[in-house]
Amino acid sequence: MLKAILVSALVGGVCAFLSCFVTLKGWSLMGDALSHAVVPGVSLAWLAGLPFSVGAFVAGLLAAFSMGWLKERTRLREDAIIGIVFTTFLAVGLLLLSLYPSNLNLKTIILGNILAISDSDILQVLVISLTSIAALLMKWRDLLLYCFDEAHSRSIGLNTRFLHFLLLALLSATAVAALQTVGACLVVAMLVTPGATAYLLTDRFGRMLILSTLIGIGCGFIGAYASYFLNGSTGGCIVVLQTVVFLIVFALAPKHGFLAARAQRKIAAQPQA
Repeated sequence: MLKAILVSALVGGVCAFLSCFVTLKGWSLMGDALSHAVVPGVSLAWLAGLPFSVGAFVAGLLAAFSMGWLKERTRLREDAIIGIVFTTFLAVGLLLLSLYPSNLNLKTIILGNILAISDSDILQVLVISLTSIAALLMKWRDLLLYCFDEAHSRSIGLNTRFLHFLLLALLSATAVAALQTVGACLVVAMLVTPGATAYLLTDRFGRMLILSTLIGIGCGFIGAYASYFLNGSTGGCIVVLQTVVFLIVFALAPKHGFLAARAQRKIAAQPQA
């Protein structure tokens, strides 16, 4: 249980850090797609006798490159491309699991099983998390400009293609790290909700990164701890807690909250003296 709590806090912090860029770029659907696209990778890795994280990461990268390739060569909208690719990958994963029965539990892949995490899995999560954080810290200014205004970042000489695929690779790696914690189904919540919550609290990106990371770590730690006493799903507790925090912030944020916006509308509607 202690391992589960600490790993949940670690993964929650990494996902929350990355979620700021996902929120700014508007890639919520991309996170959803990559989290589901790792399913066939897990199945193929089991068949090949490789670590699940390797297969999941390769599948995530393949899905990301497939979406980028289709976007450049078709007139389809990005949301249509994402829907086609992620449903195809998920279907392939389900087909492989049905054709080659194994000790893999589909429920574990989809919903996660942090309580069964082994020491080798913890080491993998730690390596993936530290690598992702290091890459984000080294390139966060370039990624910020790319996510905020891709055309401007291209005009000043940044390699937007490299930044595009770097962000996709980090999304894939983080989805793999979170797979064991909350499963493929709930990864998208950890990659979106903390960043969206912090976005309502501040207009400065540096502060947003700090707030989002603290929310991710706190919800991961408290959610995993609470699941022990509730005897419920650890991933479910973490994501529900993140949603509760988001709803509180949505209502009470001093500048961008619902109540503050409502008060501003009332003031604006009052007749001028």
